[in-house]
Amino acid sequence: MKKLVVLSGAGMSAESGLKTFRDEDGLWEGHDVMEVASVEGWQKNPRLVLDFYNQRRRQLLTTVPNDGHKILAQLEDNFDVSIVTQNVDDLHERAGSSKVIHLHGELLKSKSSADESLIYQCLEDINWGDKCELGSQIRPFIVWFGEMVPMLDAAVPLVEEADVIIIVGTSMQVYPAASLAGFAKPEADIYYIDPKPAVNSAVNHLINLAVIADKASTGLSNLLPKLLKVK
Repeated sequence: MKKLVVLSGAGMSAESGLKTFRDEDGLWEGHDVMEVASVEGWQKNPRLVLDFYNQRRRQLLTTVPNDGHKILAQLEDNFDVSIVTQNVDDLHERAGSSKVIHLHGELLKSKSSADESLIYQCLEDINWGDKCELGSQIRPFIVWFGEMVPMLDAAVPLVEEADVIIIVGTSMQVYPAASLAGFAKPEADIYYIDPKPAVNSAVNHLINLAVIADKASTGLSNLLPKLLKVK
């Protein structure tokens, strides 16, 4: 069975009603990204950060996977599929995908601000004053600007071994996630799906690259017959 790796980003979940990471004006849900997605933002105003992610979590719990998520889950019938996502939602899992790596954390988890190994399921709001067993504040299980991306090391070998790579819903401009495509082997078939594909330094050097200018669900639906021919 051929190995297929999906590199997915915010555009993947946009069709489910979740906002993409940041708008063209650099704001995320009306906030400067660095206010709510950086170590400095957390240190400056932790209550604002908690409220921001509480709102995102509530929104996530009202959404459902879209057709794009479901197509990727169905591909497991024909391929050994691994999904490496920049998204912090659980829509890939809810659609049925069994192997998902979250590079930037998970919205439905929280962790201790003192010990990163203390991780908890989180389906409700995190409040200022909520403490872990060590007595430290609970924080979102999110990788912020200024922090390491621990799951990157797990993602690299998957990309290196992939026979087919699908890049979907990401501008390939946020590093280090954007660097992953560069680990593809020369003979891998690579498909880049995005309504406004940004052919930049992260992808324009790739061999066997096919660009599909469409939204995630439509692009994946159109790609599916071709993928099934090469299984």
